[in-house]
Amino acid sequence: MNSKPDVDFSDAEWRRASDATDNSISHVEVAYKDGMYGMRDSRNPEGDVLVFTLGEWDAFVKGVHNGEFD
Repeated sequence: MNSKPDVDFSDAEWRRASDATDNSISHVEVAYKDGMYGMRDSRNPEGDVLVFTLGEWDAFVKGVHNGEFD
């Protein structure tokens, strides 16, 4: 079983996609801290954070670019 280090994202600098200007639509925010990527729902910033290693993040981003989640 793989375990990831616990990363506290409570003081992380979160970034929203540059085209995420419509506040009526839910968007994700991403932060990088202590060698890990965190992703959360911008409409629920106190909610859960998905945590990715660098390799996992790279695979996720490639999948998005390749249309795997359309």
